[in-house]
Amino acid sequence: MEFSIWLLYISVISILIFSPGPSALLCISDGLKFGNKKAMATILGGAIAALVLMTISAVGLGAVLVASENLFFAIKIAGACYLIYLGYSAWKEGSINIASKEPDEIKPASRSCYALFRKGFMVGISNPKDLLFFIALFPGFMNAELPQLEQYMVLACTWFFIDCSSMFMYAALGSKVSPWLSKAENMKRVNRGVGGLFMVLGGALAVSTGMDEKA
Repeated sequence: MEFSIWLLYISVISILIFSPGPSALLCISDGLKFGNKKAMATILGGAIAALVLMTISAVGLGAVLVASENLFFAIKIAGACYLIYLGYSAWKEGSINIASKEPDEIKPASRSCYALFRKGFMVGISNPKDLLFFIALFPGFMNAELPQLEQYMVLACTWFFIDCSSMFMYAALGSKVSPWLSKAENMKRVNRGVGGLFMVLGGALAVSTGMDEKA
C-alpha cells in the first residue's frame, strides 16, 4: 500500500470516527453512567462490528475485482462522490440529543460487560455511517495491483486502533462533552468543520483514483 494512500485513509476515517454519531453518543452515555472501565465493553463491541462490516466489504471487493477492473474503478469513484455527499449532509445537520440517565435508573442486567458489548455491537453493525463507508468508500483505498490480504490487514488494524482510541476518549469525557454537543451552535460548528473536511477529502480521493487509472 502506498504511504500517501494510507495517510489519506487515516485522515478520512479519523474524521469519520471522531465526528459525533450513534456509536460516539453511546460511548458518551455509557461512560457517564458506568465509568470508563465498563465502557470498554461498549467500545470493543462497536469496533468489532466495524471489523465485521470491513471483512464483508473486503470479500465482496475480491469478487468485484474478479468480475471487472472497470467496475472496481467505478465503485472507487462512487465512493469519492459519497464522501463529498457525506460532507454536504454533515454541513446541514443540526444539534443532537444525548439521553442520560442516573445510575440508579439503569437495570442491573444492563450493567454487565456482555450487555454493554452486545449493545455496542448492535449499534455499530447497524450504524448507517459505517455501513455506507465500508460498502461505498472502503474499496477506494485498495489497490487492485497489490495483494489484497496485506492491504486489508493494514486498513483493519488502523481502523481498530483509531476507533477504540476515539471512542475511549468520548467515554472518558462523557460528562463534559455531552452538554457541549447538546448546544445547537456548538454542534453546528462541528458539523460544518467535519462537512468541509469530508468534501475536501472526497475530492482528493477522486483525484487519486483518476491518477491511479491513468498510470
